[in-house]
Amino acid sequence: MLLSALSTLNYRNLAPGTLEFPEGVTGIYGENGAGKTNLLEAAYLVLTGQTDVTRLEQLVQLGEKEAYVRADLQQGGSLSIQEVGLGRGRRQMKVDGVKSRTGDLPRGSAVWIRPEDSELVFGSPSGRRAYLDSLLSRLSARYGQQLQRYERTVSQRNAALRGGEDWAMHVWDDSLVKLGTDIMLFRRRALSRLDELAREANAALGSRKPLLLALSESTTPETYAADMAGRRAEELARGSTVTGPHRDDLVLTLGDFPAGDFASRGEGRTVALALRRAELELLAEKFGEKPVLLIDDFTAELDPHRRQYLLDLAASVPQAIVTGTEHAPGAALTLCASAGRFTQVKPQEVAG
Repeated sequence: MLLSALSTLNYRNLAPGTLEFPEGVTGIYGENGAGKTNLLEAAYLVLTGQTDVTRLEQLVQLGEKEAYVRADLQQGGSLSIQEVGLGRGRRQMKVDGVKSRTGDLPRGSAVWIRPEDSELVFGSPSGRRAYLDSLLSRLSARYGQQLQRYERTVSQRNAALRGGEDWAMHVWDDSLVKLGTDIMLFRRRALSRLDELAREANAALGSRKPLLLALSESTTPETYAADMAGRRAEELARGSTVTGPHRDDLVLTLGDFPAGDFASRGEGRTVALALRRAELELLAEKFGEKPVLLIDDFTAELDPHRRQYLLDLAASVPQAIVTGTEHAPGAALTLCASAGRFTQVKPQEVAG
């Protein structure tokens, strides 16, 4: 898949317009606040349908009511158009003019690497669960559907718990155990390959400490129903469901110690990069083609070896967009970012 053009209107600080991208690496450089990250965010949103903002109106330019992003995609010799319209509390997606949902988009379309990925290591379990669930939902449409049903059931069960409706628990418990068991089993299967790929990437990045990925589970498929029943009193007191995959964690161990507690900032960034490389490889294995690679600030918190690793990774995929405060060497196209606008830089100017 190739992103041949990206169009935006009223999206954050980006000036309205269309940018065309070639195969290979596009390098975008400029000062902080110039719009580089916003451009990658817009591309990732329209390619995957995913965003981590808490309110959609945060994506709309100040003073405007709506925003729009369009991606022109080439895949298998055919052209496809994906669009996202944004407003207060709403998002509308279209694929070739037909209203669509996130699950209808090509699931292996993009991977976004950014400095904030360090929070996968040093942040909360919820962030690591979100990473894992997002990846597995793209690998399996059924996983995404089961996860949505599970989360909806947990929400309904929590409402019953807050209302003290102990008598109604059996209405939710059977469904919760079935959905939660499916989620746990799929996570276990997928983690075997994810762990292997992440360990390989961590070593290739120069880490001398082995990386291990594991699940910390609040229950097991075999004991789920009994564990939930055994904590009923606690759940009624808290007004929330305390057992199940929504309480699990992706445990990252670096050199026999928890990475979040003992890794340096540089080591944490390396682990995060290894997770994203594993994500890229898993999606490529599943869908038979490598995603568009989006790399934000390729120099952030990285030594020369790891910077070169990122640049080599960008060069290894059919298409990558790499941003930074300096030029990305070897780019097929170089753009200079300033105040939300992007101007092509001639090769001799880059060399100079």
